[in-house]
Amino acid sequence: MKASECKELLKAMDELEKEKGISKEYLLESLETSLVTAYKRNYDSADNVKVTINEKSGQIGVYAVKTVVKAAQDSKLEISLEDAKKISKKVKLGDTVDVEIIPKNFGRIAAQTAKQVVIQKIREAEREFVYSEFTERKGEILTGIIQKADSNVVVVDLGKLEGIMPQKEQVPTESYKVNDKIKAYVVDVTKGIKGNPQVIISRSHPDFVRKLFELEIPEIYEGVIEIKSVSRDAGSRSKVAVYSPNENIDPVGSCVGQKGLRIQNIITELHGEKIDVIEWNEDPAIFISAALLPAQVLAVDVKDEKEAQVIVPDNQLSLAIGKSGQNARLAARLLGNGWKIDIKSESQFRKLLEEMQNKQDEEDEE
Repeated sequence: MKASECKELLKAMDELEKEKGISKEYLLESLETSLVTAYKRNYDSADNVKVTINEKSGQIGVYAVKTVVKAAQDSKLEISLEDAKKISKKVKLGDTVDVEIIPKNFGRIAAQTAKQVVIQKIREAEREFVYSEFTERKGEILTGIIQKADSNVVVVDLGKLEGIMPQKEQVPTESYKVNDKIKAYVVDVTKGIKGNPQVIISRSHPDFVRKLFELEIPEIYEGVIEIKSVSRDAGSRSKVAVYSPNENIDPVGSCVGQKGLRIQNIITELHGEKIDVIEWNEDPAIFISAALLPAQVLAVDVKDEKEAQVIVPDNQLSLAIGKSGQNARLAARLLGNGWKIDIKSESQFRKLLEEMQNKQDEEDEE
């Protein structure tokens, strides 16, 4: 590489630092390291080599780093004190000195290496920039265009990156078609093969529903109403517990909206998924009673930590439990991990009480 070419390269590095934020010092260090590797590869050398770039002159220097000894045994790694004194009068035994090497055709190799290094570092910097940008958007809803869709994965064009929606993050009742516009929740941003950023997106995640509420309900976005918890069977039913410290605000009514207009926008985005909006209460008995909506509850007995027995009218038992236990399961999830809710009809409860009473009477007679 000629001095003029090197100066042009250094100037380009200055521009890259301004435009893309890639440190010139970092580029120079990377280039010098790569030039050492290129030298050893092309000249079949195992010498302790150092390459430097003079920013003022634009000269690239290749040096063999040698240890100063009294009498050199290995000329590749050692230099006699006498010869070392010709390079620097201050040198002492045990010091190292840089002995300049002028390899044939190294300028061409240096030019090729410099181009490769700069391109590589630009790509790395761009990947890092995009990774940082999307990492900040973790937990947000993004809109993109479906590029690929099959039973295993849906790939969505998000602009600078592709979003990957694995099967577990898809909604079973939804169909995904190429070129369709789609909204999805950013679950995670990772670094894949060769450091390429990978965005994992979801439409089945409970927080997808949470974020839709934040987007559609101004009071939630403003913090006047708080979403305490969300439980979801994606594509079928969701339960959302909301709360407001302001007694003058009806959190459920605000979320549902007049004639259900606010909640309808969310239901439409979820392709008809049913949503129960429930008022959160710090009293578990009251909260459980509300969480089992749309079923009517007669009584709730909180036995101990995270366990409760619920009594419902006979005609409400199947509704309270739900198809395949869905309503009871979602209610328990809404309360938090570990809660168990035992639901009995009024008749079942009365029969249980009678059995307990008969057993007690038998014990008393004995």
